[in-house]
Amino acid sequence: SITSLTVGVCARQARRYLRTALANFPRFPSSHRIILNVGGTRHETYKTTLKTLPGTRLALLASDSDIDSVLDQLQQVPGFIEYNARTNEYFFDRHPGVFAYVLNYYRTGKLHCPADVCGPLFEEELSFWGIDETDVEPCCWMTYRQHRDAEEALDVFELNVDNGEEDDEIGKRLGIEDVAADGNVSLWRKWQPVIWNLFEDPYSSRAARFIAFASLFFILVSITTFCLETHEAFNKIINKTESVRNSSVPDSGPQYEIETDPALTYVEGVCVFWFTIEFLVRVTFCPVKLEFVKSVLNIIDFVAILPFYLEVGLSGLSSKAAKDVLGFLRVVRFVRILRIFKLTRHFVGLRVLGHTLRASTNEFLLLIIFLALGVLIFATMIYYAERIGAKPNDPTASLHTKFKNIPIGFWWAVVTMTTLGYGDMYPETWSGMVVGALCALAGVLTIAMPVPVIVNNFGMYYSLAMAKQKLPKKRKKHIPQVVQGGSPTYCKADLNTTCNSNQGDLCHVKGSRVLERNRSGKTIWPDKGHMEEKIMRNFNSAVEFRLCGREKTNLEICKHKLHSPHFHRVDSLTNL
Repeated sequence: SITSLTVGVCARQARRYLRTALANFPRFPSSHRIILNVGGTRHETYKTTLKTLPGTRLALLASDSDIDSVLDQLQQVPGFIEYNARTNEYFFDRHPGVFAYVLNYYRTGKLHCPADVCGPLFEEELSFWGIDETDVEPCCWMTYRQHRDAEEALDVFELNVDNGEEDDEIGKRLGIEDVAADGNVSLWRKWQPVIWNLFEDPYSSRAARFIAFASLFFILVSITTFCLETHEAFNKIINKTESVRNSSVPDSGPQYEIETDPALTYVEGVCVFWFTIEFLVRVTFCPVKLEFVKSVLNIIDFVAILPFYLEVGLSGLSSKAAKDVLGFLRVVRFVRILRIFKLTRHFVGLRVLGHTLRASTNEFLLLIIFLALGVLIFATMIYYAERIGAKPNDPTASLHTKFKNIPIGFWWAVVTMTTLGYGDMYPETWSGMVVGALCALAGVLTIAMPVPVIVNNFGMYYSLAMAKQKLPKKRKKHIPQVVQGGSPTYCKADLNTTCNSNQGDLCHVKGSRVLERNRSGKTIWPDKGHMEEKIMRNFNSAVEFRLCGREKTNLEICKHKLHSPHFHRVDSLTNL
């Protein structure tokens, strides 16, 4: 039929076009291809693809030089490389998942960041392959920058709870890192960290928790006393001064002197005594006095304590200057309310709030600018809008409106834009009502824009604080022990063990012991002399140990291994 004939013609034409395209397609010999084994995952590509980014590690690998010269050049760059002459492949002990994105960058010219890989790991891999981080595509730049923001937040948010710092770092801060091996140390160096942690770290011990609870109790009592001192039930008139008529001095009228209930004064004295003891102990046992003086909370402690002692010392004096100073101190009693900020030592949420406010400075500045613009615009609009219906006999419109000038309208605009609406000032004309409605809508939109950013900052800081608070204690670091070449179980465990290269982990020899680092930071190697003898005696076994779990190599590969930094690391054990 006609339909079958047409289909047959189309099929023949398609085959003809396909043969023509395949004939014109450039053919590369096998020598132009290169095999890369990264973390156990084999990748195959063309050398011309690797040459698209000159100056990188892979571009150097794809150069036209011979293999020996290429390996010599690559060994000058930090990093481990191994060449297998039998399989004609290069081995890199790096993360295979990240390398897929790196190789795709050579192919497409676009570098994307994987969402399931931690930022520092991706940054380290880019540095290893010689790729600049600025080449990351804009769509992935925010994902790549997340780890930087988290690291900056952790640096700013110093939360030392649950012994988050290592013992070595605490010892360096307290000046006790150099302790004799027999444990001899002076009483001052022995008790300084103990007393300091009692008053500074509520999570260090039960006694520290008790002291923190006592400090919290006195803070609440002091604030309660400060509020009750202003109530009339705790104030009484103790002296009534009669007015005296004099020809030279006019009659000034009766004068009264008010005194606070002594019970509140005694309670405040007990609280101040506790705060004084706490402040003196902390400043005495502080490891770094300069940082203690620069702390805002410590300055608040000193400012809140000082007026009480000055007031007690000047209360017995009768001079006019002393009374003036005493009156001034009574006015500045409000600084005692600053003790509420001492609660930040005991509540993580308050510290998170403080860091959030500091981190959101730009957002607050933007909010203030938006409000200032809105206040200026709507205060001017409401002033002229209220004058539209003014009567002829009232040119200033003072009879039917309260907006007599633009500065008064500033207050109304602020109250309206923040949706408070006190009701002391309101428009009375239809044009003023329209301006008021627009002002309220603009205020809602103005405040709503920067607030989500501030909320996100608080959520980020709070999550980091909770994560840092739950970190396990870091006291000793464990280093895998090098397995001896002559041991009965040498490299036998890996024969039946597979390594998941997709996770980027190294295959470890089963049953290897673990080395612990002591307090001085020195590594303890057991059986040092025996190990040295074994390494020198079993040279070839030491080379094969580095290739444990992988394909055995010939003598040419072992020669290249001699120049590897990983082999030198094993061979350096003979110098211990």
